[in-house]
Amino acid sequence: MTEHEVSIHGLQGILAMPEGLAPVPAILILAGSGPVDRDGNLPGARNNCLKLLAASLTNSGIASLRIDKRGVGRSRSIEFREDELRFDTYIEDAIAWVKFLQGQARVAGVALLGHSEGALVATLAAQRCDLSGLVLIAGASEPAAQVIERQLAAASVPTALQRDSRRIASSLERGERVTTVPSELHALYRPSVQNYLMSWFPLHPAQELSKANNPTLVIQGTTDLQVGVEDARRLAAVRPGSTLVLVEGMNHILKIASSDRTENLMTYDMPDLPLADSLSQAISTFLGFRRKCPSSVESTLRFT
Repeated sequence: MTEHEVSIHGLQGILAMPEGLAPVPAILILAGSGPVDRDGNLPGARNNCLKLLAASLTNSGIASLRIDKRGVGRSRSIEFREDELRFDTYIEDAIAWVKFLQGQARVAGVALLGHSEGALVATLAAQRCDLSGLVLIAGASEPAAQVIERQLAAASVPTALQRDSRRIASSLERGERVTTVPSELHALYRPSVQNYLMSWFPLHPAQELSKANNPTLVIQGTTDLQVGVEDARRLAAVRPGSTLVLVEGMNHILKIASSDRTENLMTYDMPDLPLADSLSQAISTFLGFRRKCPSSVESTLRFT
């Protein structure tokens, strides 16, 4: 495997290619929400999930490109203002990276892989790209405001703050900015991110996936604290011929973890903990099958 830095329009990424000269399939990896870097890490919490995934896929013969979003990692140097960011910004960037991959000499077909919020970015980009496949990992099936509401409840956030969050989210869904945000919710709803949220909240992941016309693989871990198995089932249901894979014991950052909340969250800062064994197997099997047999087949697999 060889890796080298690549750049388009000031955005930065790492392209990993399998050894040899033969044509290979390629996959663009899109990270989840917030300042998640190319490796799947947040400031102060390193898990390296996307770095490990890219390496595993490349070792299986699939080229991979993982990228730093605007304002994150090595893409920090690009001109960037958070209050100017819109959801469509990430979609346009993803499409540009797809075109970059399609222009690489050894690449024979490009698939999009989106993790968490990146699954929605991948879904919308797929509507506008010629792709060999679409892989959605830990993707929500409902609009973001509903997902946030679920997550705050699951985290046992005080009831008053949950009410405040619903009030703020409802205003943003109507396209109305909010001036009064409790300090405890500032990270979620700070003024500079509200334009982005107003562009994101109206989007319905399941409805958008129904508009895509790509072979689709939906993967969901059973100990994910942020997105559930029912999300995956709903996504798979709207795409006839999609493949649904449930990975037993895999959490949101793609590692095997307990369903106990405290123990599960500890893995978010454990970069040396390996990925769930069957994750890259499921992806490479899906892409390999699609290369051999393009007709759609509906199946649900459970890896343990």
